[in-house]
Amino acid sequence: MKLRGFKAQQAGFTLLEIMVVVAIIGLLAAVIVPNVIGQGEAAKVDLTKANMGKIVQQLDLYKFNNGSYPSSEEGLNALVERPASARKWPDGGYLPKVPEDAWNNPYEYISPGVEGPFDLLSLGADGAEGGEGSDADINWRDVQ
Repeated sequence: MKLRGFKAQQAGFTLLEIMVVVAIIGLLAAVIVPNVIGQGEAAKVDLTKANMGKIVQQLDLYKFNNGSYPSSEEGLNALVERPASARKWPDGGYLPKVPEDAWNNPYEYISPGVEGPFDLLSLGADGAEGGEGSDADINWRDVQ
């Protein structure tokens, strides 16, 4: 049954309304996206620092058990596979695998270190010495 005198109203949005919504979305994206993108690199820096703290704990335990830190030649692999110089060795080693930083780069381990018994470094996002921001080197001494 049709109602007489009833006109169907047009439904939908006008072009102007759509353009306003798109402009608002664009403004929000321009403000939010740069802030969110930067957080990913900052989180990787924080993760690398936290992992370095765990590695240093295992290096200290290695020294406690064996009287010295692993040599530069033995490197961090000495925490995974028993080196010939190790007197005590826990079942499963000190770490399950040789660790990498948050950018999948190997840590730099030098023993003896420049300012202490060893140096532990991450070369940052670029994997090269120096840099700024997330490319900056991270020294475990700065993490403490």
